[in-house]
Amino acid sequence: MERADAPARENKTMAVAFTRDDVREGLKQVYDPEIGINIVDLGLVYDADISEGGDVLVTMTLTSLGCPLGPVIVQEVQTALRDFQGIGDIDVKLVWSPPWTPDMMSEDAKDELGMW
Repeated sequence: MERADAPARENKTMAVAFTRDDVREGLKQVYDPEIGINIVDLGLVYDADISEGGDVLVTMTLTSLGCPLGPVIVQEVQTALRDFQGIGDIDVKLVWSPPWTPDMMSEDAKDELGMW
């Protein structure tokens, strides 16, 4: 039972203070250690879903199924987002379809790697 002088609790969900674009910008801090380009420009990040409560689900892939640094990249994704104001749980879903190809890279990434 609540005390009579306790502040009333509201059942309203607070608006999340960050957007999908903010998440993508935050993920530009995460670099593929073998290639040296961020995971967004590499085209590894497919989606970022944000719940009303601030939980984030990043759907992404890796450059190869057997990428030995996959767990490191997943941990760095979580680290890059954890300081967002109002963030809840951060989950990373690795998917293999569609498979990553160099065509998914941004023009900046292709230029940096000398691909044209």
